[in-house]
Amino acid sequence: MAMETGEQAAVAVSHTRDDAPVVEASHLCRTFGATVAVDDVSFEIRRGEILGFLGPNGAGKSTTLRMITGLLAPDEGTAKICGIDVSHDPLAARQCFGYLPEAIPLYVEMEVADYLRFVAVSRGLKGADLERKLAKICSRLGLEQMLRRSCGTLSKGFRQRVGLAQALIHDPQVLILDEPTNGLDPRQIIEVRQLISELAQERAIIFSTHILQEIAAICTRIIVIHSGKLIADGTAEELAGEGTTDWEVVVAGAGIAPEMCVGIGMAEGVPGSPGETVHRWLSDVPPDLGPLSRQIEQSGSSLIRVGPGRETLEQVYLRLTATKGGQR
Repeated sequence: MAMETGEQAAVAVSHTRDDAPVVEASHLCRTFGATVAVDDVSFEIRRGEILGFLGPNGAGKSTTLRMITGLLAPDEGTAKICGIDVSHDPLAARQCFGYLPEAIPLYVEMEVADYLRFVAVSRGLKGADLERKLAKICSRLGLEQMLRRSCGTLSKGFRQRVGLAQALIHDPQVLILDEPTNGLDPRQIIEVRQLISELAQERAIIFSTHILQEIAAICTRIIVIHSGKLIADGTAEELAGEGTTDWEVVVAGAGIAPEMCVGIGMAEGVPGSPGETVHRWLSDVPPDLGPLSRQIEQSGSSLIRVGPGRETLEQVYLRLTATKGGQR
């Protein structure tokens, strides 16, 4: 007797090694007429990772997510969730992930409790297990007082919470979030960040957003897509170290000025931490630390640090999307 879809998904998850990828995108391509939306995108994600998915509008992020979740068939390439090919067995693959799209799929006339039970049943939950998971996720997201409200009467923030609840109710191994903090107030945003960090301890999370501060706050790894191509993949620190020949001198006190330092071609002085000034210049080699240190001390300042310059995530993003890829 053939296994049911839920059983297939459970077997796939149980046989997935802890260090094995739970999401595998391999050479994904998708065109719409003459427009190339996604062009040979490949990446993997493992449990414990929070992958920030960055890119300008129209870069191909949503199209890539739709192919990974089986909502859109790729022209070429494959997507696997917990080892299950999404194109070959979409129902089994969908048991392994939860998806919060940017446009939340709510039935506005249904009460929140009925909607979440409907989603849970479609995920294969039933009986006491369904009620236990419903109570757990509603408590975690602060939805207990909203269960008898119709979805259409909820504020945008509570709609977002219900969207998160439907993505999490079956306790998936992979969580795919498209703008998950959209419409939330600052306290709710902090709470969702904490929740995502907790959830990532036992699962993989893809977090797509336009808000760079969100990516910097919680993501362990960042992918940048531009004009359908994957142009960067690494931690924020790794990406900040690419493509720059900046060096920095961090100085406490106001005694030093760029023109006072010889031999390093100072370019600018910008504020750092309180009481500090960061002097940046372009150079392939570090300065002669001895003379530089003496100059700074003689001027009445203190040398805090000399080292390679570090870009902000915003600077990294602007550099990557301005210099790589073409216009679509």
